[in-house]
Amino acid sequence: MYVIIIGAGRTGNTVIDLATRDDHEVVVIERETELAEAVSTTYDCLVLNADAASKEILLEAGIEEADALISTTESDSVNLMITMFGKQYGVETLVSSINDPAHMELFEDLGVSIVESPHRLNGQYLYRAVQHPAIQDFMPIAGGAEIFEATVDAGAPIDGRSLIDADRDGLLPEETIIVAIVRDDDLVIPQGETEIRADDVVTIFARNGATNRVTNAFTGP
Repeated sequence: MYVIIIGAGRTGNTVIDLATRDDHEVVVIERETELAEAVSTTYDCLVLNADAASKEILLEAGIEEADALISTTESDSVNLMITMFGKQYGVETLVSSINDPAHMELFEDLGVSIVESPHRLNGQYLYRAVQHPAIQDFMPIAGGAEIFEATVDAGAPIDGRSLIDADRDGLLPEETIIVAIVRDDDLVIPQGETEIRADDVVTIFARNGATNRVTNAFTGP
């Protein structure tokens, strides 16, 4: 079996150990250099020291040929994005850890098998919550990019606009992508004509991070 494992922390390391013991063909993506090097020297597998929240990196890892994709990061948003890519490329088995049980239905709607793990708050998370109270969860990514969740306020600049309208009117910086929308407990995978509405919980990828320009589009100044 060809298995891609995202993350080489405590949970990911256990998965790597079990998968390599069973002689599966394993590719590991880990953005932390020390963790990536430790896996490379310990296990018989290919290790990519890179950020897995990238279609290019997942393609390099062979997602088009993978039989299983296992995401073990501490961010449900990242795990969700990664498993969405897995579904897009037809990976048969999708498995993800989940840190907040409230997100379970999002993953289940994608057909993802879920393993719960404790939710860990860290100083960076708390600091971001102070900077941008509208952000409910976020994950920093290499190069200053971030994935985060926010709830759309009534009357916000993007409220009632489609993604095409938002792009035409320059509401969001370039390389800012709305990855998913939770609306009335349903998961919506947004496309160009999808309209953003008040009370939507949106998962956002921002190449330059959760700047005021990005968050103000969803919450107002």
